[in-house]
This record gives sequence, C-alpha cells and structure tokens, in this order.
Amino acid sequence: MPGSTEVQALLAQLEMIELELRRMGLWSLQPPSVEALASDTPFACDAMPLEMWLQWVFIPRMRETVRVGLRPPAACHIHAYAAHCFVPHGVAARPVVQAIRGFDERFAEWVEGLG
Repeated sequence: MPGSTEVQALLAQLEMIELELRRMGLWSLQPPSVEALASDTPFACDAMPLEMWLQWVFIPRMRETVRVGLRPPAACHIHAYAAHCFVPHGVAARPVVQAIRGFDERFAEWVEGLG
C-alpha cells in the first residue's frame, strides 16, 4: 500500500483533472454505451471522445489502483495524446492537459518506486 502522502497526491491530481473537465463543460451526466466501454482500442478512441474515456474509464480505474496500492508494471503517459485531442479547445485546454501531465509524472514516480 502506498504511503498516505503518495495516495493523497495522486488522488489530488485525479481530482484536478476532473475539476478541469468540469470547468470546460466536458463532464457528462450520461455514460457512454456498454459497447463504447467495451472498446479495447487505446483510450477507446474508436468509441468515445477522450474526455468521456477520462471520466468513465481512466479516473475511476486510477482512483481504485491508487487506493488499493496496486502498482502496474508501467506508468501511463497520456498527456501528449490529451494535448493532441484537446487542440480544438485552444488555450482553454491547457489546465486540463497540465493536470494530466502532473498525474503522469507523479504516477510514473510511484510506479518506479520513487514516490
């Protein structure tokens, strides 16, 4: 189980991603279809926009992973893809991309046992 400080820092980064998605008006009350959630394509990019994948797949899975202390074999590096996907939102997307980058960096340190 990760230390309390590590857990809190990682969960805070996930919270920041959620808050930024909400601020941008990209938080949905309607979940994606069962078929979309079953996609095995990276980021389910064939079935839903990135913001839905973040909300309905990534954030819940990462919260659970961090809470139970299950260190995956590799870190996730999604900020570059997020930056690409959020280009249409212009500068308004910078905070969410920065929040994702912050999570990527902290999570990588934790996975590598540095955090």
